[in-house]
Amino acid sequence: MSSSSNKSPVWGTRLGFYLAAVGSAFGLGNLWRFPYVAAENGGGAFVLLYLASAFLIGLPFLIGELLLGKLSRSSLFPATLKMIGERHIVRSLTKSSDSLSRVEKSSYKSLAWASMILNLLVLSYYAVISGWVLHFLIRIFLGFVGISVFNGPESLSVLMNNGWLQILLTGLHLIVIGVIVGKDLEHGLERWVGYAMPVFALLLGLMVYKSLSLDSAAEALRFLIYPDFSKLSISSPAQAIGHVFFTLSIGFGTMVTFGSYLRDESYLPLAGLRVATLDSVISVLAGIVIFPLILMGDQKVIGPDLFFKTVPELFGSMSGGLLFGVGFFLCLYLASLGASIGLLETLVANLRETRRVPRRISAIGVTSFCLLVALLPALSSNLLSFVRIGKVGLLGLWDMILINWALPLVALFISQMVCWKLRQELVSKEFEQTESGSSALLYSHWLFVMRFVATPLIVIALALQAWALFS
Repeated sequence: MSSSSNKSPVWGTRLGFYLAAVGSAFGLGNLWRFPYVAAENGGGAFVLLYLASAFLIGLPFLIGELLLGKLSRSSLFPATLKMIGERHIVRSLTKSSDSLSRVEKSSYKSLAWASMILNLLVLSYYAVISGWVLHFLIRIFLGFVGISVFNGPESLSVLMNNGWLQILLTGLHLIVIGVIVGKDLEHGLERWVGYAMPVFALLLGLMVYKSLSLDSAAEALRFLIYPDFSKLSISSPAQAIGHVFFTLSIGFGTMVTFGSYLRDESYLPLAGLRVATLDSVISVLAGIVIFPLILMGDQKVIGPDLFFKTVPELFGSMSGGLLFGVGFFLCLYLASLGASIGLLETLVANLRETRRVPRRISAIGVTSFCLLVALLPALSSNLLSFVRIGKVGLLGLWDMILINWALPLVALFISQMVCWKLRQELVSKEFEQTESGSSALLYSHWLFVMRFVATPLIVIALALQAWALFS
């Protein structure tokens, strides 16, 4: 059950955790971002790179964030305060807080702040894109029921040229998630995902079936499955890693918060494996839905505009397209809600635990501030269209900096806390809580991969990306 403000919340059921974690993981990142990033990087080759990154890097990091939350019984920022000795705890999380220098303590605190700022920036960016999805959902639905005639290019033009409309849609989306998160865990987030995720799964299944019935399905599957490694660039590994962290909600502190709500008997390695597997499956299914549509439409449109230019045009021209479009954008909006709620829950939990602010007031304050920040990406296509570097506008820069750079760097900080500062005897016990007995070997493998495989790979990928950028 959930809790009051002075008692730590707990997931009501194990299913509630899985639905919330998976809902937070496979948001717009899987359904909107993955297809166009994969298309930009040659399709099948990037899919293989993404899947390898998901299990070799994403899964260990996901387990690490869940561990930090469960062991500290706190969200990321208060957990960091506990680790550096600025908050009293019953059980020490580190060998000795006094062994940390003043510079180290200040660095940990600053990086925890960086994670929260990153969360806020991504949520504001996410809310704007969710508003776009809501706009197309409404326009296609009105066309389907005959109230108006749906015109894809016109709908996009109206949206892009009207900053106030984007702000209104963004605010509406933030109000919806604010109302849900403002309630306690059991009656807010957990109840909502219990209703929405089964509907999402059903809609996604129907979308896959419809896409596979299109004439372009066979060619799309070849593009998705057949790897053409010549299409990969030197920055592709960093893009894959950044996308893995984005879709698995790693680096935002979300999984730390969700881990803090877990019961003592929860077995984290299995929980992490299930979430990572489901997230990867959803990404591949998203590709199966989208790539047949890409091949039917204007293949020159690759990038963030893919969903909002090529796809709506096809819905307006194909047989049964409006019904398909309603299901498509409803599925997309449910996914965006799940991820947005996870991001907002993280910010609210950190504020509530650190400053003892009631949940409802925290939700109102965070969503209000997020709307102010969202003014920048919301106005990027009209009033702020002059802000660009080369051909990349403000929204594209927002995406590139946050997802491809900031997210992996913040995730490295969290992993460093888990792998090097947490008392490893506490961590190892979380790998031994299996029904079949001890799993010390699993713990040693996880720790080795985190310290000497995943972390160096991220550093190398970021270095290659930097080299490509400045060369």
